[in-house]
Amino acid sequence: MSLPPDTSSPSSAPAGAYLFAFRRGELLVREDGPVLPLDDIRHHLADPEAAWQAVGTHRGQACLALALDRDSAPPPGYVFRRLREVMGELEAPTGVLAGRAFQVAEWARTHRYCGVCATPTERVANEFCLKCPNCGHSNYPRISPAMMVLIKKGDSILLARNANFAAARYSALAGFVEAGESLEETVHREVQEEVGLRVHQLRYFQSQSWPFPHSLMLAFTAEYLDGEIQVDGTEIVDARWFGPGDPLPNIPPTDSVAGLLIRANLPGR
Repeated sequence: MSLPPDTSSPSSAPAGAYLFAFRRGELLVREDGPVLPLDDIRHHLADPEAAWQAVGTHRGQACLALALDRDSAPPPGYVFRRLREVMGELEAPTGVLAGRAFQVAEWARTHRYCGVCATPTERVANEFCLKCPNCGHSNYPRISPAMMVLIKKGDSILLARNANFAAARYSALAGFVEAGESLEETVHREVQEEVGLRVHQLRYFQSQSWPFPHSLMLAFTAEYLDGEIQVDGTEIVDARWFGPGDPLPNIPPTDSVAGLLIRANLPGR
């Protein structure tokens, strides 16, 4: 798999190119399993002049992405499935590329016109850039940095349930970086806002691109400093300490940085 931008012309892509065709948050896959369509069905999906985006290569073949119309119907033998669900079923390199393709396709769909003067934008060669030919305003794929932090207190870790989580799912705290903030400042602010605690001794864990909608998650651990848990009741509806011997709640899977962060710091390890 190659993730650096492939800027070759989609119209000249060789036969056998992989297609990442999205209908909002859904990905087109084979009916009999999570297998991507190939270039030979491109004409069934969109107008021949549709602006497919080259997003990389996989197994030596070009990969093209496109955001389809909301009412697009799948061709025979194919179905649309929620990307969030199917990403975990795709083999690891394909799942990563699917996330990238979704971000690029949505960026192209939402930036067809200049936000300054409303002129149709044009793709710039050799980079992911849509530029206005009238006023010169340039747009690049949006990436929104967000922090995630797992708070440790002795042998215990703090897990919280977000109001938007599935029932009984608990995870580390997370939040988007605000304008003018450093990552460290975001960690301290979000922890204080969501659970009323103060932390120190932040340590970087790892990062993950997360295409829902266009996040770059940067995960940390932090040591508890002081305070009592007081959930905000809006985003966080419950938070508690889990120590050695405590049964763990439902936590995120290992295809997410949240799942990896928690498992790497389980109580008693």
